[in-house]
Amino acid sequence: MPTSPSSSAQAAREAVGRRLKELRQDAGLTVVELAERCGWHYAKTSRIENARTAPSVADIRAWCQACDTDEQAADIVAASRNAESMYTEWRRKIRTGLRQVQESYTSLFRKTRLFRIYSSRIIPGLVQTEGYAAALLHTIATFHGAPDDSAEAAAARLQRSRIIHEPGRRFVLLVEEAALHYRMGDSEAMAAQLGQLLTVGALPAVSLGVIPADLPERPIRPLEAFHVYDDTLVAVELLTARVTVTQPSEVSEYLKAFEQLRALAVYGADARALIMKAIDALR
Repeated sequence: MPTSPSSSAQAAREAVGRRLKELRQDAGLTVVELAERCGWHYAKTSRIENARTAPSVADIRAWCQACDTDEQAADIVAASRNAESMYTEWRRKIRTGLRQVQESYTSLFRKTRLFRIYSSRIIPGLVQTEGYAAALLHTIATFHGAPDDSAEAAAARLQRSRIIHEPGRRFVLLVEEAALHYRMGDSEAMAAQLGQLLTVGALPAVSLGVIPADLPERPIRPLEAFHVYDDTLVAVELLTARVTVTQPSEVSEYLKAFEQLRALAVYGADARALIMKAIDALR
């Protein structure tokens, strides 16, 4: 089962801290001496080295200058920025609205040939209707106190999702049955979304599996939603952040979890029957 989804980001932060610590040690400086040269309290040095505080660009440059290693500052700044980008807080990312968030994923989508998507609570964004997406994005904007451009964001999401009809890609979608019953929007919007799921599930490039809610037992619990792009990157959706996992050992864990979840799902006529059951429940 995957480890904490933020562990890749934390590992990257720790790598930056270790690199800075090594510079200090190679320069023969104590924690206190480094702090004095940089003009801050020695506790800050310790927090940075132990990845409890992320260093700013100015901090890294001051650190490298204190250690007479100015030439390494640019590389460490880049590593630190990469570490912080792995863990992207939703509140910060959506402060200017949700539309630009949808558009920011376009490049990743276009590079990906195999999509593996697991969702335990909502219909995956790649196959959402405009009405369902707008209702969902409205709740996200409201919760996080972000500008509500949910209609524009939903349109951008649909534009991005057209990739599912382009040749040369495969899509393996897994949803928990519960996701078919959590309503977004009114009954009409929800019925349209479930009908869309039936249509998409029939596409040649799409494998749609539904994990029944009444399984007698399951070897793996429902997880947080995650998307695997090819075999190199996993995006994990949390309440407060989107975590990007690129560490091979962690990606492997998510692939293992995906295959276990995939083995629990039903497909074809059985999956369609569960979707029809959800549609009937709206009446």
